[in-house]
Amino acid sequence: MYRSLSALAALILSLPLAAATLDVNVTYPDGTPVPNAVAYAVPTKTIPMDRTIAAIDQLHRAFVPHVLPVRVGTWIEFPNSDNILHQVYSLSPAKRFQLPLYIGKPARPIQFDKAGVVALGCNVHEQMSAFIVVVPTPYFGTVANGKVALNGLGADDYTVHVWYEGMRAEPEPRVVKLAGDGSASVAFTAAK
Repeated sequence: MYRSLSALAALILSLPLAAATLDVNVTYPDGTPVPNAVAYAVPTKTIPMDRTIAAIDQLHRAFVPHVLPVRVGTWIEFPNSDNILHQVYSLSPAKRFQLPLYIGKPARPIQFDKAGVVALGCNVHEQMSAFIVVVPTPYFGTVANGKVALNGLGADDYTVHVWYEGMRAEPEPRVVKLAGDGSASVAFTAAK
């Protein structure tokens, strides 16, 4: 019993006392929101990995979602909800793979173990495309209407990055210092 209480106390003490929020805005120069942008904040402290599984479905001859941000080490399933064959592939340096033609769900998910952007395609339907943005942090999100709130951040300095489809070069990352119970915001202007 004493050992269990000691372990519980150690766990509670290791958790952050409060959590901060980082609001990220991503817009074009005219103020319109950038669709499907991904924002992520990389802390100076190392955050332990956990086993995570995500999915990109194939529905109506399209990948759903079109952009999926995940943390390095995430396993991704590629179910096919269409009644036609698909053959998912990527030639991206961050993850090269090809699944055989299939309907339903492949037997095994694929692990994305390297940071970077993975462009997906289907060998059968050339109009199908999607992106997996593999990031080295648990603090990320997809921007909706030009904004995303990254919650649960501890006190630390964070380097904030943005990715969006069609960008020619990554916008200059920003460094933000957060207190454990505060909030901050950062804005990026994307080039068209």
